[in-house]
Amino acid sequence: MRSIPLALSAAALSAVALVPVVPAQATALPAVQLVKIYYNSPGSPDNGANASLNGEWAQIRNTTGRAINLRGWTLRDKTNRSDHVYTFSPFVLGAGKVVTVRTGRGSNTATNRYWGRGGEGTFSYIWNQTSDTGYVHNPSGKLVDSCPYNSSRVAYKNCL
Repeated sequence: MRSIPLALSAAALSAVALVPVVPAQATALPAVQLVKIYYNSPGSPDNGANASLNGEWAQIRNTTGRAINLRGWTLRDKTNRSDHVYTFSPFVLGAGKVVTVRTGRGSNTATNRYWGRGGEGTFSYIWNQTSDTGYVHNPSGKLVDSCPYNSSRVAYKNCL
């Protein structure tokens, strides 16, 4: 019968003690992440005016250390309507940067993109004021991140 040593050498113990433990959420961070959805534009009434539409927005962050071209990426809400899908034209989001996608019309910049909705009154809004979900898909259609909310008590949802 072979004897099994009960003691580990000091080198073996130190090697075991140096193995880092990485939390599960640290490995699951998507490259492009929904940060915040402001679903109840400020002011009353919400009348579909461009200023009111642009008070409704979603923010997306590049969580990587490199720039990402968002061409073909999409942002959408829970409905299955094609007019509730924003598709990024060629646009480079810098490393660690945030872009705000506003519902109304305006001139696109490095920090703001515009869905271009308007002229349809209150039907121009994207985000429901009580509950909805924002989804980000990559150009191949894979879901990258989502952010659900279910509250009329506040006007926005922090997704992080």
